[in-house]
Amino acid sequence: MPNKASAKKRLRQTIKKTTENKNRKTRIKTFVKKVEQAIAQGDQDTANGVLRAAQSEIMRGVTKGVLHKNSASRKISRLNSKVKGLKKAS
Repeated sequence: MPNKASAKKRLRQTIKKTTENKNRKTRIKTFVKKVEQAIAQGDQDTANGVLRAAQSEIMRGVTKGVLHKNSASRKISRLNSKVKGLKKAS
């Protein structure tokens, strides 16, 4: 345990930021799962709508510092290609 006041404050800040970042990561994963479920069901319209929401959520994670910009772009690109592949199949 920290003894100085500044170290105690830093510990409080770290705990708070850690919980916020966990919540953000969980929210992003939930949006990605919704897109994958829509793809599995084969519903093109739902997949496009959920993909748009997932893209904004992933990019919000980038601005908040939870994800790196390149990994977020990679996730979005892969989801987008899956949705487009769904369009060709139907």
